[in-house]
Amino acid sequence: MDGRKIRPATPEDLAAILDILDAARHIMWDSGNLLQWVPGYPAVATIQADIEQGGGFVFEEVDTGAGRIVGYFACLPSPEPTYRVIYDGAWLDDTQPYHVVHRLASYPDVHGIFQEALDYSFALNPNIRIDTHRDNAIMRHLIRKAGFSYCGIIHLANGDERLAYQKIDRS
Repeated sequence: MDGRKIRPATPEDLAAILDILDAARHIMWDSGNLLQWVPGYPAVATIQADIEQGGGFVFEEVDTGAGRIVGYFACLPSPEPTYRVIYDGAWLDDTQPYHVVHRLASYPDVHGIFQEALDYSFALNPNIRIDTHRDNAIMRHLIRKAGFSYCGIIHLANGDERLAYQKIDRS
């Protein structure tokens, strides 16, 4: 993580986080994923809740001295309500506590964020779950490359379908 650090997000970071989420939304749209992050999602209240729960994190540049925030993710402890029911599959382990990675985003010129977020998350808990939209080819590729197992389909609170994955680091 040369030149960057991960730190807990603060309410003062909110404007920077929203800019990053907007940039990520455009990356999704440009790659054909038009439905996952519609305008207004993630909602400001969702990011504020991540921060209040201590589960919102920012990537901050440290080598420039400016402290520019270039990425965001949430890593939240279980239970995740939308993961209670999984269709067409099963979780690798449905008994142990886990953490969920959500809302991973960065500017288009920033690379390596996904793996850095996973490394940080696995340091919190060796049992990580993640989900993504079927049309999010970039995220699906990164998830598979990181060694996650496809577990099935979950539905968000609004009924939208997501592909669900889990990885348990047994090292």
